[in-house]
Amino acid sequence: MGEFDGLTAVVTGGASGLGAAIASRLLADGARVAVFDLDVSGAPAGTLGVRADVTDDDSVRAAVARVLDEWGRLDVLVNNAGIGAQGTVADNPDDEWRRVFEVNLFGMVRVTRSALPALRRSPAAAVVNTGSIAATAGLPQRALYSASKGAVLALTRAMAADHLPEGIRVNCVSPGTADTPWIGRLLARAEDPETERAALEARQPHGRLVTADEVAGAVAYLASPRSGSTTGTAIAVDGGMQDLRLRPRQ
Repeated sequence: MGEFDGLTAVVTGGASGLGAAIASRLLADGARVAVFDLDVSGAPAGTLGVRADVTDDDSVRAAVARVLDEWGRLDVLVNNAGIGAQGTVADNPDDEWRRVFEVNLFGMVRVTRSALPALRRSPAAAVVNTGSIAATAGLPQRALYSASKGAVLALTRAMAADHLPEGIRVNCVSPGTADTPWIGRLLARAEDPETERAALEARQPHGRLVTADEVAGAVAYLASPRSGSTTGTAIAVDGGMQDLRLRPRQ
Protein backbone atom coordinates (compact mmCIF):
# COMPACT_ATOMS: atom_id res chain seq x y z
CA MET A 1 0.00 0.00 0.00
CA GLY A 2 1.31 3.44 -0.93
CA GLU A 3 1.36 6.34 1.50
CA PHE A 4 -0.90 8.35 -0.80
CA ASP A 5 -3.37 5.66 -1.87
CA GLY A 6 -6.78 7.22 -2.50
CA LEU A 7 -5.44 10.78 -2.41
CA THR A 8 -5.31 13.35 -5.19
CA ALA A 9 -2.37 15.71 -5.60
CA VAL A 10 -1.71 18.78 -7.72
CA VAL A 11 1.86 19.79 -8.59
CA THR A 12 2.30 23.18 -10.22
CA GLY A 13 5.22 23.51 -12.60
CA GLY A 14 5.14 19.73 -12.68
CA ALA A 15 6.13 19.08 -16.28
CA SER A 16 9.89 19.55 -15.84
CA GLY A 17 12.71 19.77 -13.34
CA LEU A 18 11.85 19.54 -9.65
CA GLY A 19 8.13 19.49 -10.37
CA ALA A 20 8.34 16.45 -12.62
CA ALA A 21 10.39 14.58 -10.01
CA ILE A 22 7.85 15.49 -7.32
CA ALA A 23 4.91 14.43 -9.48
CA SER A 24 6.62 11.12 -10.28
CA ARG A 25 7.35 10.44 -6.61
CA LEU A 26 3.77 11.12 -5.48
CA LEU A 27 2.45 8.95 -8.32
CA ALA A 28 4.78 6.10 -7.34
CA ASP A 29 3.58 6.41 -3.74
CA GLY A 30 -0.04 5.89 -4.77
CA ALA A 31 -1.49 9.35 -5.43
CA ARG A 32 -3.49 10.42 -8.42
CA VAL A 33 -1.48 13.37 -9.68
CA ALA A 34 -2.46 16.36 -11.77
CA VAL A 35 0.32 18.46 -13.25
CA PHE A 36 -0.35 22.17 -13.80
CA ASP A 37 2.00 23.82 -16.28
CA LEU A 38 2.09 26.15 -19.27
CA ASP A 39 3.33 23.25 -21.39
CA VAL A 40 2.25 19.83 -20.14
CA SER A 41 3.99 17.85 -22.87
CA GLY A 42 6.68 16.84 -20.37
CA ALA A 43 4.28 15.73 -17.65
CA PRO A 44 5.28 12.32 -16.28
CA ALA A 45 3.43 9.35 -17.72
CA GLY A 46 0.41 8.46 -15.64
CA THR A 47 -0.28 12.01 -14.48
CA LEU A 48 -3.10 14.26 -15.65
CA GLY A 49 -1.63 17.21 -17.53
CA VAL A 50 -3.66 20.39 -17.12
CA ARG A 51 -2.56 23.57 -18.84
CA ALA A 52 -2.57 26.38 -16.32
CA ASP A 53 -0.99 29.81 -15.98
CA VAL A 54 -0.41 30.60 -12.30
CA THR A 55 -0.29 34.33 -13.13
CA ASP A 56 -3.94 34.22 -14.28
CA ASP A 57 -6.66 33.63 -11.71
CA ASP A 58 -9.26 32.39 -14.22
CA SER A 59 -6.77 29.86 -15.59
CA VAL A 60 -5.99 28.60 -12.09
CA ARG A 61 -9.64 28.24 -11.12
CA ALA A 62 -10.41 26.36 -14.32
CA ALA A 63 -7.50 23.98 -13.69
CA VAL A 64 -8.62 23.22 -10.13
CA ALA A 65 -12.18 22.68 -11.38
CA ARG A 66 -10.84 20.19 -13.95
CA VAL A 67 -9.20 18.14 -11.20
CA LEU A 68 -12.37 18.13 -9.12
CA ASP A 69 -14.44 17.13 -12.16
CA GLU A 70 -12.00 14.30 -12.85
CA TRP A 71 -11.50 12.91 -9.35
CA GLY A 72 -13.88 14.73 -7.00
CA ARG A 73 -11.28 15.66 -4.42
CA LEU A 74 -7.99 17.44 -3.81
CA ASP A 75 -5.83 16.43 -0.87
CA VAL A 76 -2.27 17.54 -1.58
CA LEU A 77 -1.13 20.76 -3.22
CA VAL A 78 2.51 21.26 -4.14
CA ASN A 79 3.13 24.88 -5.10
CA ASN A 80 6.26 24.36 -7.14
CA ALA A 81 5.91 26.66 -10.16
CA GLY A 82 8.67 29.24 -10.15
CA ILE A 83 11.16 31.17 -12.24
CA GLY A 84 14.70 32.29 -11.58
CA ALA A 85 16.35 35.69 -11.62
CA GLN A 86 19.87 37.03 -11.43
CA GLY A 87 21.37 40.35 -10.44
CA THR A 88 21.79 42.79 -7.57
CA VAL A 89 18.97 44.97 -6.30
CA ALA A 90 19.88 47.54 -8.97
CA ASP A 91 20.09 45.22 -11.96
CA ASN A 92 16.43 44.45 -12.72
CA PRO A 93 13.68 46.93 -13.69
CA ASP A 94 10.36 47.09 -11.91
CA ASP A 95 8.66 45.00 -14.58
CA GLU A 96 11.04 42.11 -13.93
CA TRP A 97 10.46 42.31 -10.18
CA ARG A 98 6.72 42.16 -10.83
CA ARG A 99 7.09 39.24 -13.26
CA VAL A 100 9.08 37.10 -10.81
CA PHE A 101 6.77 37.84 -7.89
CA GLU A 102 3.72 37.13 -10.05
CA VAL A 103 4.96 33.57 -10.54
CA ASN A 104 6.97 32.78 -7.42
CA LEU A 105 4.67 34.32 -4.81
CA PHE A 106 1.33 35.43 -6.21
CA GLY A 107 1.05 32.19 -8.17
CA MET A 108 1.13 30.28 -4.88
CA VAL A 109 -1.55 32.59 -3.51
CA ARG A 110 -3.85 32.05 -6.49
CA VAL A 111 -3.53 28.27 -6.59
CA THR A 112 -3.87 27.81 -2.83
CA ARG A 113 -6.83 30.17 -2.65
CA SER A 114 -8.60 28.22 -5.37
CA ALA A 115 -7.79 24.85 -3.80
CA LEU A 116 -8.79 25.72 -0.23
CA PRO A 117 -12.47 24.69 -0.43
CA ALA A 118 -11.47 21.19 -1.58
CA LEU A 119 -8.58 20.97 0.89
CA ARG A 120 -10.93 21.81 3.75
CA ARG A 121 -12.96 18.70 2.87
CA SER A 122 -9.94 16.41 2.82
CA PRO A 123 -9.07 14.17 5.78
CA ALA A 124 -5.37 14.44 4.87
CA ALA A 125 -4.91 17.97 3.52
CA ALA A 126 -1.36 19.18 2.97
CA VAL A 127 0.24 22.09 1.12
CA VAL A 128 3.94 22.06 0.33
CA ASN A 129 5.57 25.19 -1.08
CA THR A 130 8.88 25.09 -2.94
CA GLY A 131 11.14 27.66 -1.38
CA SER A 132 14.91 27.98 -1.61
CA ILE A 133 18.08 28.25 0.41
CA ALA A 134 18.13 31.77 -1.06
CA ALA A 135 15.42 32.74 1.43
CA THR A 136 17.79 32.42 4.38
CA ALA A 137 21.34 32.61 2.99
CA GLY A 138 22.76 35.73 1.36
CA LEU A 139 23.82 34.67 -2.12
CA PRO A 140 25.50 37.01 -4.62
CA GLN A 141 23.55 38.12 -7.70
CA ARG A 142 20.25 36.78 -6.38
CA ALA A 143 18.51 39.84 -4.86
CA LEU A 144 15.21 39.48 -6.72
CA TYR A 145 15.06 35.71 -6.50
CA SER A 146 15.97 35.74 -2.81
CA ALA A 147 13.30 38.34 -2.04
CA SER A 148 10.62 36.24 -3.74
CA LYS A 149 11.64 33.07 -1.91
CA GLY A 150 11.91 34.91 1.41
CA ALA A 151 8.30 35.91 0.89
CA VAL A 152 7.42 32.27 0.18
CA LEU A 153 8.93 31.20 3.51
CA ALA A 154 7.02 33.88 5.42
CA LEU A 155 3.81 33.03 3.57
CA THR A 156 4.25 29.34 4.42
CA ARG A 157 4.39 30.00 8.14
CA ALA A 158 1.45 32.40 8.06
CA MET A 159 -0.65 29.93 6.05
CA ALA A 160 0.25 27.14 8.47
CA ALA A 161 -1.05 29.23 11.37
CA ASP A 162 -4.23 30.21 9.54
CA HIS A 163 -5.24 26.79 8.29
CA LEU A 164 -4.12 24.33 10.94
CA PRO A 165 -7.50 24.68 12.73
CA GLU A 166 -9.09 23.56 9.44
CA GLY A 167 -6.97 20.43 9.34
CA ILE A 168 -4.64 21.70 6.60
CA ARG A 169 -0.90 21.37 7.13
CA VAL A 170 1.39 23.82 5.30
CA ASN A 171 5.14 23.35 4.96
CA CYS A 172 8.02 24.37 2.74
CA VAL A 173 10.98 22.60 1.16
CA SER A 174 14.11 24.70 0.70
CA PRO A 175 16.48 23.23 -1.89
CA GLY A 176 20.06 24.27 -2.29
CA THR A 177 21.44 24.60 -5.81
CA ALA A 178 19.70 21.77 -7.61
CA ASP A 179 20.57 20.08 -10.87
CA THR A 180 17.62 21.46 -12.84
CA PRO A 181 17.08 22.77 -16.38
CA TRP A 182 17.30 26.37 -15.10
CA ILE A 183 20.75 25.78 -13.62
CA GLY A 184 21.71 24.04 -16.86
CA ARG A 185 20.75 27.13 -18.83
CA LEU A 186 22.74 29.38 -16.48
CA LEU A 187 25.79 27.18 -16.87
CA ALA A 188 25.41 27.15 -20.65
CA ARG A 189 25.59 30.95 -20.69
CA ALA A 190 28.67 31.13 -18.47
CA GLU A 191 32.07 31.96 -19.98
CA ASP A 192 33.48 28.76 -18.49
CA PRO A 193 30.61 26.35 -17.71
CA GLU A 194 32.83 23.69 -16.14
CA THR A 195 34.45 26.15 -13.73
CA GLU A 196 31.09 27.68 -12.85
CA ARG A 197 29.58 24.25 -12.17
CA ALA A 198 32.53 23.35 -9.97
CA ALA A 199 32.01 26.58 -7.99
CA LEU A 200 28.31 25.81 -7.48
CA GLU A 201 29.15 22.31 -6.31
CA ALA A 202 31.90 23.51 -3.99
CA ARG A 203 29.72 25.99 -2.10
CA GLN A 204 27.51 23.12 -0.88
CA PRO A 205 29.29 21.24 1.90
CA HIS A 206 28.58 17.81 0.44
CA GLY A 207 30.38 18.90 -2.72
CA ARG A 208 27.74 18.45 -5.41
CA LEU A 209 24.43 19.76 -6.71
CA VAL A 210 21.22 18.60 -5.07
CA THR A 211 19.25 16.09 -7.13
CA ALA A 212 15.61 16.54 -8.07
CA ASP A 213 14.78 13.16 -6.52
CA GLU A 214 16.20 14.29 -3.18
CA VAL A 215 13.90 17.30 -3.18
CA ALA A 216 10.97 15.08 -4.19
CA GLY A 217 11.66 12.83 -1.22
CA ALA A 218 11.42 15.75 1.18
CA VAL A 219 8.18 16.92 -0.43
CA ALA A 220 6.72 13.42 -0.12
CA TYR A 221 7.55 13.39 3.58
CA LEU A 222 5.94 16.78 4.18
CA ALA A 223 2.83 15.87 2.19
CA SER A 224 2.37 12.40 3.66
CA PRO A 225 -0.55 11.68 5.99
CA ARG A 226 2.05 10.01 8.21
CA SER A 227 3.57 13.44 8.93
CA GLY A 228 0.52 14.77 10.74
CA SER A 229 2.54 16.63 13.39
CA THR A 230 4.76 18.45 10.90
CA THR A 231 3.46 21.88 9.95
CA GLY A 232 4.80 25.41 9.62
CA THR A 233 8.33 24.21 8.97
CA ALA A 234 10.89 24.36 6.18
CA ILE A 235 13.11 21.40 5.37
CA ALA A 236 16.47 22.35 3.86
CA VAL A 237 17.70 19.98 1.17
CA ASP A 238 20.98 21.72 0.61
CA GLY A 239 23.87 19.44 1.51
CA GLY A 240 24.40 21.42 4.72
CA MET A 241 24.80 24.78 2.99
CA GLN A 242 22.62 26.70 5.43
CA ASP A 243 23.98 25.49 8.76
CA LEU A 244 27.31 23.72 8.34
CA ARG A 245 30.65 25.50 8.40
CA LEU A 246 33.23 22.96 7.30
CA ARG A 247 36.92 23.52 6.76
CA PRO A 248 37.89 23.92 3.11
CA ARG A 249 38.72 20.63 1.45
CA GLN A 250 42.41 19.96 0.98
